[in-house]
Amino acid sequence: MELGKYDIVASIVLYKNDRTLLQKAIGSFLNTKLKVLLQLIDNSPTDALRDITSDPRARYIFNNANLGFGRAHNISLRQDGEQEKYHLVLNPDIWFPEGTLERLYAFMEATPEAGLVMPKVLDFEGEMQFLCKRLPTPADLIVRRFLSRIFPQWFEQKMIRYQMLEKDYNAVFEAPSLSGCFMLLRAEALQKAGLFDERFFMYMEDIDITRRVHQHFKTLYYPEVHIYHGHARESYRINRLLFTHIASAIRYFNKWGWFFDAERREVNRRL
Repeated sequence: MELGKYDIVASIVLYKNDRTLLQKAIGSFLNTKLKVLLQLIDNSPTDALRDITSDPRARYIFNNANLGFGRAHNISLRQDGEQEKYHLVLNPDIWFPEGTLERLYAFMEATPEAGLVMPKVLDFEGEMQFLCKRLPTPADLIVRRFLSRIFPQWFEQKMIRYQMLEKDYNAVFEAPSLSGCFMLLRAEALQKAGLFDERFFMYMEDIDITRRVHQHFKTLYYPEVHIYHGHARESYRINRLLFTHIASAIRYFNKWGWFFDAERREVNRRL
């Protein structure tokens, strides 16, 4: 196929999802006049979601195993990397109004220095989710997960800095860590930065890939459009996922540095 056949290719990783919510995510993405392709990468134990859509712009891939978040998205990225201008990493608990993709596409076309963009993210009640972050230190993650109730004042001070709450969330700004719930990535940025690091089964892979893209391009928050996100925060409720999150955090700091990380210090200071 010719280079750049699709304006946007999206991938959604499935795992025993609620059909109604998933159909809303699929419908949001396919409701566009852009040239698009949707890859549904199913990590579920059965292929019960195979019939979730009959739209010819969607493909269903059943893995017959839970490969993890990044590894499953990489299946789509490897298949269609040379056919797309942009790749959208999309969660199954996302929906957004008609015209959202067109406006994001236009912004990326007009901003060649942008390698990754994330829009304003609201919960299903319309409340803001503050998902832009500086590069984390071990203390940021420990305080955020375990010490918020014990040391509320310290927690608040830490989170203002870590979640970039001093920034104007109604203006475009650069952030070195953006949420994996909705990541619109320039194909050229992925070619330079690489795909998801498959050592992360789940959690921290979005921080890792944003950081690598940020080394070559700007990684931007763009509030002129908004999306709605369920944001289950399952690792706060399910112990098994908490341990997965901790294991991923250990891998992340083993990779980039625990207490001595010159790049983190410089990027966080500059931003």
